[in-house]
Amino acid sequence: MLKYQLLHPEILQALGEAGHGAKILIADGNYPLVTRSNPNAHHVYLNLAPGLVTVTDVLKVLVEAVPIESAQVMGPDTNEEPSIYQDLREILPKSLMLERLGRFEFYDAARAYDIALAIATGEQRIYANILLTIGVIPPPGGKL
Repeated sequence: MLKYQLLHPEILQALGEAGHGAKILIADGNYPLVTRSNPNAHHVYLNLAPGLVTVTDVLKVLVEAVPIESAQVMGPDTNEEPSIYQDLREILPKSLMLERLGRFEFYDAARAYDIALAIATGEQRIYANILLTIGVIPPPGGKL
């Protein structure tokens, strides 16, 4: 039996096949997952209904399951910061900075060959899309 929260078999399979440097896309309910993500990635649809399941729900579980090396977010063309950014910062390791990409730059990054997993959510907030890079698990009792 698994001791942590992540139980979804397709997500577990995708993470098991991914390695250091692979990326995970967690997309909001407005994101065009089929046309703006790597077609070879595992695609998981958790968008049950508007507001169910949210980007932050998925992120909370993934942070416990894999080491996160970096995080990129989609941002509007203005300097305005979407409200979800603060929620993401509260969930991610404190040492991580959010790297902001423009909409089309984010779309290009999400179609890259290194996207191993793309997850659709029912998140209703706009610009609630995040790309996570999987890091390395440090050896027991030591640093890399």
